[in-house]
Amino acid sequence: MSEDRFETLAIHAGQDPDPTTGAAVVPIYATSTYVQQAPGVHKGYEYSRTDNPTRTALQTQIAALEGVDLGADGGCIATASGLAATALIGYLLEPGDRIVLPDDAYGGTFRLIAQVLSRHGIKWTAADLTTAEGIAKALTPDTKLVWVETPTNPLLRVVDIAMIAEAAKSVGAMTVVDNTFATPYLQQPLSLGADMVVHSATKYLGGHSDTVGGAIVTNDAGLLEQLRYLQNATGPIPGPFDSYLVLRGIKTLGVRMDRHCTNAAAITDFLVNDPRVEHVWYPGLATDPGHATASLQMSGYGGMVSFTPVGGLAAANALVTRTRLFFLAESLGGVESLIEVPASMTHLSVEGTDLEVPESLVRLSVGIEHVDDLISDLDRALG
Repeated sequence: MSEDRFETLAIHAGQDPDPTTGAAVVPIYATSTYVQQAPGVHKGYEYSRTDNPTRTALQTQIAALEGVDLGADGGCIATASGLAATALIGYLLEPGDRIVLPDDAYGGTFRLIAQVLSRHGIKWTAADLTTAEGIAKALTPDTKLVWVETPTNPLLRVVDIAMIAEAAKSVGAMTVVDNTFATPYLQQPLSLGADMVVHSATKYLGGHSDTVGGAIVTNDAGLLEQLRYLQNATGPIPGPFDSYLVLRGIKTLGVRMDRHCTNAAAITDFLVNDPRVEHVWYPGLATDPGHATASLQMSGYGGMVSFTPVGGLAAANALVTRTRLFFLAESLGGVESLIEVPASMTHLSVEGTDLEVPESLVRLSVGIEHVDDLISDLDRALG
């Protein structure tokens, strides 16, 4: 691997000047097929479902940021969305295999596992992965995959990645870490023992709410080969323009994450000290149950904050419709600040299950606007 630091890799990994024109920015290769010199003799590309030069550059870039270099495009598979990446990993499993997932997993992940993969014989268990007792109780001989979110969505619980990876290996299971909230700038799960890292590139990697994408990263060459085969066979690929937008977004990931983190910390301080707020979830709080673990495995605490206002669901619903700078919208990780009520929006699919989230929980994706303006916006909206 290169000895270059994160911010340098974000701008240069996989992004050499175009050899034909000298263009400093990776071109958008809007082509479906490639001319061959003879049957099976080509310049590395045959058909854009299999690979595309813009996608190759993105894969190299993301792999480098996660600390992996396995060949021409690192150890990364770029996909059409974060859920496409999740589904691709699901194709690694056989009927009868079991997935252990967090008991407050993202609603889309839960829906795919519990309502789609389960129809094909995949079993699942939801567990508290924040404790050794929780993972030990959940692991069974048929467990093949442990799915980790850290921080979790939307309760921002912190999971000890090294502890989970060691426990999973004891029963022959793989560990996957959804690193969307932390990004590779704040957290490096593969270095802590994870087998795969997943991203919704729609979020912080893209960073501008203008594209949808996903990624899987691994430092296991055999696993990478399996995933490449499955992607080519099933087709969940990002287009070249989406790949270009994520490439562009990642160039500023480091500086954006610094601002996301400082803004979120200041907003957390405001909310914690406001009598109109009942409870705040943020791993940067010294009182947060996951603070010590987050401090060890993360270099910052992220840009996501969750809280419940005094007054319950009515207060939460009123609050999210009164903000001016915080847009009421699903998704997260863009330069603009977003606000939502997960129970009725992103996590509606877990209603009535063990993964159900508090109905009055409000989730903030803190953007990079001036923090004083954001605090003023929340102050007005709280009423």
